[in-house]
Amino acid sequence: MEPTQAIPVQRPSRWDEPLDASMTDADVAWLRTRGPFNAMDQSAFPRATPLTGILRYDCRLHRVEPGEVIVREGDYGNSAFLVITGNVRVLVDSLSQTQLGRDPIRSIGWGEALKRFLKRSSYPETRTPEQVSINLGGRGQQSIRQIDDRPAIFLQDVDAVLRRHETVSLGPGELFGEVAAMYRSPRTSTVVAETEAALLEIRWQGLRILRRDRTFADTLEQHYREHWLPVHLREIPLLRYLPEENMRRVIASTELRSYGRMEWNASYKKTRKLPPAEQIESEPLVVDEGQLPTELIIVRSGFGRMCLRHGAGHLTTAYLGKGHLFGIEEIVYNALRPPSMPAVRYQNSLRAVGFLDALAIPIETFATEVLPHIRRSELPEVARSLQHRFSEKRKERRRSSSDERSEQTNPNGKPSPDVRHASGASFDSTGLLEFIVQHRLNNGRDAMVIDLHRCTRCDDCVKACGDVHDGNPRFVRQGFVHERLQFVQACMHCSDPVCMIGCPTGAIARDQGTGVISIHDSICVGCGVCEAACPYENISMAEVVDPKGRPYVDNETGKAIRKATKCDQCSGLPSGPACVSACPHDALVRIDLSESPPLTHWLEKRS
Repeated sequence: MEPTQAIPVQRPSRWDEPLDASMTDADVAWLRTRGPFNAMDQSAFPRATPLTGILRYDCRLHRVEPGEVIVREGDYGNSAFLVITGNVRVLVDSLSQTQLGRDPIRSIGWGEALKRFLKRSSYPETRTPEQVSINLGGRGQQSIRQIDDRPAIFLQDVDAVLRRHETVSLGPGELFGEVAAMYRSPRTSTVVAETEAALLEIRWQGLRILRRDRTFADTLEQHYREHWLPVHLREIPLLRYLPEENMRRVIASTELRSYGRMEWNASYKKTRKLPPAEQIESEPLVVDEGQLPTELIIVRSGFGRMCLRHGAGHLTTAYLGKGHLFGIEEIVYNALRPPSMPAVRYQNSLRAVGFLDALAIPIETFATEVLPHIRRSELPEVARSLQHRFSEKRKERRRSSSDERSEQTNPNGKPSPDVRHASGASFDSTGLLEFIVQHRLNNGRDAMVIDLHRCTRCDDCVKACGDVHDGNPRFVRQGFVHERLQFVQACMHCSDPVCMIGCPTGAIARDQGTGVISIHDSICVGCGVCEAACPYENISMAEVVDPKGRPYVDNETGKAIRKATKCDQCSGLPSGPACVSACPHDALVRIDLSESPPLTHWLEKRS
């Protein structure tokens, strides 16, 4: 057998996909003369990622015109913006949904719902002219114009809008949008161009490397600690009523940490095919089981997997999302334990699933600044439950009979399942947790789950969806299957909606009241960015027609007008999601998978 011959290939480069391929050396040289880049220490950057490389490949120059909406409150983005020339205005108070170009969700009664059903068009994906183009809507609030090579949204009568709202003016050298970019969170304010201005868009990868410059990093961190860390900490129930003086000390000692890759969706299809053991081992370790507790971990964004060592691998015990705490039981128990009782260690490991952004509060700070101000009614149950658990473990270790231990494990050596089928057969809850995390279904705040033991494959759910959505169902009855459960390929209205990143007009947005992510047809330009970004393939593009079946076409190119389509939870209908209402066998549910209890409780009710 001849020896295998090596094949030389080009190694992928950090700069293979520049943010703006048209950025030139002259542009970079000009940026180097502007603040803050003209004061940065070049030696602080690695040789492989120099400052000039970041400016060349991680940045894009924008020219904005007066009245242009640069970012909108509620949108997601992975870039910050630096004002180079000109001025922009940050709106402190919120604009209306109509001013933002979004059609507010309006609930309708049964009479109007029936009228719409009876008068529905026989053509799929029917739109009125007002739905197809914001410029035809006559709302007088916004318009879309082409600026250079991109579509841009403009506020009409911007001077009057700015006079009616409280605003903050930002000028050259000032940065905005960095919190949303760095921590994958929705924009907190709308920013509008006050004058013609030049902006530098910096994607989050470059923003993180720019923090190697100490002055720039200190400025970003100080801004976050002053303006946003108090908000994020107050969102935690245990810290909500902490006195201001104590909160200031907590803020001063809290560390900011990130694990994994923020662009987890880029490798999603590859990692989900790994065996669970390999996938868990590949996930960045945040805290290792068996360590003495040194800090309370608060998940700020992303997801974490709690797991236990089991044989040569690990078992998933739970997954954590935004606002969840890791280590609270152990820390509280250690703080309140009797002197005769030994300190306990972390009972689980915590690993980053794709990406995890966290806050870490040292246990000394928690014990002195937080614990005395927590209502005692919240603590004894936590401490007692953990103490009882350890007492039971000590009793179990005293038992010598292996027969007793075998009765508490299944043939595979896993802990006995606590969820059962309606037939009485055991349901492997540990395997279900691992399946959900492996396929990133824990990202879903409104996932569609079908009980295959009840489903008769009648497709009434699909037909009902088509009846509501112009004859074009927003899902097909297919998706990942675990034992008796099918996780249907329909929009899950994700906790981390990567589909919303990159939309040039903000046409895909989350309703702040309901959490539903919807497509606003009038400002959707049909670019397909959201369709390409969705890792679950739950968004599709459709050509639209008028009520008589005549296709809409672009008046300049003659090409068909396309719109993004996806599940919108039948927003506004009195019955809620039509798919759920139509199921004759109660086999289908829309459920929050961002936390494990809802699905577990649903299964327990059916046992």
